[in-house]
Amino acid sequence: MKVLVTGGAGFIGSHVVDRLLQEGHDVVVVDNLVTGKRKNVPKAAQFYKLDIENPKLERIFRNERPSIVFHLAAQMNVRRSVEDPMFDAQVNVLGTLNVLEQASKHGARKVIFSSSGGAIYGEQLAFPAPETHITQPLSPYGISKLCGEHYLGYYHRLSGIQVVSLRYANVYGPRQDPEGEAGVVAIFIQKMLRGEQAVVNGNGRQTRDFVFVEDVVESNLMAMGPEVEGVYNVGTGIETSVNDLFKIVVDLTKVEFKEVHGPAKRGEQARSVIDSTKLHRDLGWEPKVDLREGLRRTVEYFRDGLG
Repeated sequence: MKVLVTGGAGFIGSHVVDRLLQEGHDVVVVDNLVTGKRKNVPKAAQFYKLDIENPKLERIFRNERPSIVFHLAAQMNVRRSVEDPMFDAQVNVLGTLNVLEQASKHGARKVIFSSSGGAIYGEQLAFPAPETHITQPLSPYGISKLCGEHYLGYYHRLSGIQVVSLRYANVYGPRQDPEGEAGVVAIFIQKMLRGEQAVVNGNGRQTRDFVFVEDVVESNLMAMGPEVEGVYNVGTGIETSVNDLFKIVVDLTKVEFKEVHGPAKRGEQARSVIDSTKLHRDLGWEPKVDLREGLRRTVEYFRDGLG
């Protein structure tokens, strides 16, 4: 099957591309390489360097005619969205609109959208939050992801194209970029391995639902099924505080750093954990990699990169 992956040179997208190729699909990657890396794209995939909001995307869809589109390209830094909401909307709203317009126009059967279970729900009223939880995002990033979901619904009603929104918890793992994607796991690990002090934002009691990238990839592959549509949370349902995360990473990196706390960041919620019961019930998905094992694998990846 011909499959197009936006953001396929990035952290999650490149893992999705690897798995699609392993399954025998014909893969096309579109990525502007702002945060993605060309080395993450296998030679077996057709690669186009392009912004998703660029009108030239139409030519790629017209020539490649993908059956399924995985839309992972995004401005994904919550803090940058607070600092520059116009840029966030340009990429995450107008870029998503361009992808949906071209997919609908050029015969794609389905669009699988990488959304955000952490940012969309805002300060939660239920723990863990199901898909039916009220959506009240605190950041422009969360707003733009929710807007993307609504546009998916519009194009489904307009053209009949199938749409799936996967609301990820906090994804971590090998290839995560501590600079471009601001993942706390990658930041902590890289700093500690370099002998630098990692700083905990705020009091560190804020919690997140950390889900390993391989488990997230599995949810994407399951979403390809012809009967799969709608919104699904992708998380572990387990809350971990940033302070506890810091302790585990200290143990795995075998460094002796004490917790150092800095100011809290705007736009970040206090608790975030999502309920993936629907994904398990409908598709049989469940997280297979626990936090300590996933962090161990991630530490080894970064350690190899520094060697």
